[in-house]
Amino acid sequence: MEAIETSITPDTQGLFGHPRGLTTLFFTELWERFSYYGMRTLLILYMTASAAQGGLGFSIPHAASVYGTYTMSVYLLALPGGFLADRLLGARWAVLMGGLVIATGHFAMTMAPLPCFYTGLTLIAVGTGLLKPNISAMVGGLYAPGDPRRDSGFSLFFLGINLGVILAGLVCSYLAQSEGFKAMLVLAGFDPTRSWHWGFGAAGVGMAIGLVQYVTGQHRLGGVGLKATRGAVASPPAPPLTRRDWQRMAAIFILFAFTIVFGTASEQAGSSLNLFADRLTRTEIGGRAFPSGWFQALPGLYVLLLAPLFSLLWIRLGNRQPSSPAKFSLSLLFLGLSFLLMVPACLVATRGAVSPLWLLGVFFLLEVGSVVLNTVGLSTVTRLAPPRLVGVMMGVWFLASAVASKIAGYFAGMFDENQPERMAHLFGFVSLYVLLAAGLLALLTPFVRRLMGEGSR
Repeated sequence: MEAIETSITPDTQGLFGHPRGLTTLFFTELWERFSYYGMRTLLILYMTASAAQGGLGFSIPHAASVYGTYTMSVYLLALPGGFLADRLLGARWAVLMGGLVIATGHFAMTMAPLPCFYTGLTLIAVGTGLLKPNISAMVGGLYAPGDPRRDSGFSLFFLGINLGVILAGLVCSYLAQSEGFKAMLVLAGFDPTRSWHWGFGAAGVGMAIGLVQYVTGQHRLGGVGLKATRGAVASPPAPPLTRRDWQRMAAIFILFAFTIVFGTASEQAGSSLNLFADRLTRTEIGGRAFPSGWFQALPGLYVLLLAPLFSLLWIRLGNRQPSSPAKFSLSLLFLGLSFLLMVPACLVATRGAVSPLWLLGVFFLLEVGSVVLNTVGLSTVTRLAPPRLVGVMMGVWFLASAVASKIAGYFAGMFDENQPERMAHLFGFVSLYVLLAAGLLALLTPFVRRLMGEGSR
């Protein structure tokens, strides 16, 4: 995507001295992520629950395939979503339309017929493709080039994302899974097996709240995102790519390959790890039961705790901090260790449901890897890609994530609660797959750094 129109004069009247528009976008993204992760928390559990439990009764392989296709579509549709905003709609209208489509999709999923379920998934994927890339572009548009507040502005924006993840895991899974809420439904004369649809409805309400405050907060955004910018002015022919450009592009593609490895494993959080929490983990604390979906709030909570610590660590290390490919390798190492921890957890599960402490540890290691990767990720792409190809390379990054999501669905389809020892082999394979990738990238780091035009460290 092209850079969208930015604010004309510095605006310091908002949150912590940031532009006022950041508050509007912060809460819009918080509620959009609440809706996305709230539905994702329930998705594979709802598909695999029996009809008597109010679910669809899908087999785990079929449900995992649907899950993988859905998450793949979310990433793929970000490409036309960014294109439409650049060429036709402008980012502001794209976000509004995307939010409306998302909310419609969630409310479609509150209805029982199977066609409504698939229609809802499709609408959510399309709406997310419109909203997600463009709201991030609008955050950037709030700041003039070189504004020192930009990085901290994005940090606040990511805070909103993780607050949404936490709320989603807690609220939507409570409505869908809690026996206490089901008892309240019975007392009110409602069918308790429809509790899943209350969870989906809560996700839709969250998106609706986000839309209301987005519309009412338009005045804070000034001219940001109002106009489509690409193609508005004819550009002179671009010079051919230099040898240095091609070398940096090669470095990006090497990292893309490892992005697929990372995404394949990390997407297990909402699928196979979600099933493990539901089927093979004791979901109680002090004798009080809690919904298995509450484990899905852990990633957001851990990121809130870990991100400031890693930010301080990188600042403290200064020039001694690991290079971008080394950080990428480090993120894969922690991810691999998280799945290695699942091996003994599965072996313990052969004797019955396991302690929730296993998943607390697994998600902790997984999110350490995610936080380390987030300090590299897209920033490396925007730094290395030739300016006229940044949009294309961002698209390729989304494509890599889409491929990873589909492969992740294939792995999740092998989950079998009746054979925990087989699950130990599955998670052991995933761990080995990721750890070998971490080792390979560590070996390639000096070469990748030369391609990037940096000294080796």
